[in-house]
Amino acid sequence: MSEIRGKVWNFGDNIDTDVIIPGRYLRTFDPNELALHVLEGERADFTKNVEKGDVILAGENFGCGSSREQAPVAIKAAGVDVIIAKSFARIFYRNSINIGLPVVVADIDADDGDIISVSLEKGIISNETKDITVEFQPFKEFMLDILSDGGLVKHHLSENE
Repeated sequence: MSEIRGKVWNFGDNIDTDVIIPGRYLRTFDPNELALHVLEGERADFTKNVEKGDVILAGENFGCGSSREQAPVAIKAAGVDVIIAKSFARIFYRNSINIGLPVVVADIDADDGDIISVSLEKGIISNETKDITVEFQPFKEFMLDILSDGGLVKHHLSENE
């Protein structure tokens, strides 16, 4: 898996799955439809301006609340390539990996619009705008394989071909 590089969108602590994708939009499983409403209650400008490759940076307990799988699906479909947070709710973390969305536990100083690069293999995050680098626990090979294959189901199918 190559380096991830994108523009930062900052969010605070305790961003729950109801905020990520409100229940009123769960009548569909279409990822593109969900992406139109992701995080709209937290930041109205997000859905209109998020671009492929962008990075979510958050505080503690990102993805808390219900175990709805649509939350990471909506984020990934919106174009976000990685979420970096000080901590994640366990089920959100697992659901994200399961669908092929990298989630990194780390703390780095960054403002909205800063450019961040992430190496999952090396365990390095660089804020290119502020010239700050932090380390995190590198992803193990099996995790990288799951992410490279696009998630757990696709990974399992590729192993059985």
